Amino acid sequence: MAAGRGMVVRGWAPQVAALRHAAVGWFVTHCGWNSVLEAVAAGVPMLAWPMSADQFVNARLLVDEARVAVRACAGGVGVAPDAGELAAVLADAVGEKGRGMAQRARELAKEAARAVKEGGSSYADLEDLVQEIRELC
Repeated sequence: MAAGRGMVVRGWAPQVAALRHAAVGWFVTHCGWNSVLEAVAAGVPMLAWPMSADQFVNARLLVDEARVAVRACAGGVGVAPDAGELAAVLADAVGEKGRGMAQRARELAKEAARAVKEGGSSYADLEDLVQEIRELC
């Protein structure tokens, strides 16, 4: 890694730890559900680059509904982004639009943290599921 130039990791990487690092500003993601959840929990906005299957739906959710991502490329596997289009996307990410998304990502992370704490909605849903399973046994 060159100073100030970033880093590309091939193969497995400690994604959760990397996303939680203070130096991470944006996350280029294929929009797989686990990656989406990890980025949301870390409060990191995303450059959505879906490749296949549910990733396109996840990207749409992130961009249009949650407003914590911009679409980096409209293609799929093997489709390279248009250089001019990608430059515009990156300009948005570092501009006012990107700052708003970063703020929204931090807010969404706080909401997610509240949901999994005792008394939160996800915590309660898991308790309900466990109770239903116990009743079946």
